[in-house]
Amino acid sequence: MNIKKFIGKRIKELRKIRHLSQEQLAEKIDINQNALSYIETGENFFSAETLEKLISALDVEPSELFEIKHLQKDEQLLDEIVRMLRENPNKIKDIYKITRSLVL
Repeated sequence: MNIKKFIGKRIKELRKIRHLSQEQLAEKIDINQNALSYIETGENFFSAETLEKLISALDVEPSELFEIKHLQKDEQLLDEIVRMLRENPNKIKDIYKITRSLVL
C-alpha cells in the first residue's frame, strides 16, 4: 500500500464531494494547482501547515482525511468483508439484509 497515493485519492474524493475544483481548493489552501495535483496523485506529500489548511478547507475532522481503507481494490475489500464475517458469524444475517437493501 502506498500511503501517499491513498491519502491523495482521499483528498481528491473529499474535494469532489464538496464540489471544488483543484484550482479552488489550491487557492483555499494557498498552494498552486500543480502542487495539489501532485498531492492528489501521491507523487508528493504535504507539510503539516498544508495538512491543517486541507482539514479546514475540506471541513473535515483530521481522522476523516485518513479514512482510506475503502479506497482499496474491490478484491481486497471483499476479502476483508469475508474475514470480518468469519470472525462474527452472528452478524451474517444482518449484513445480508443491509446488502440486499442496497442492491435492490
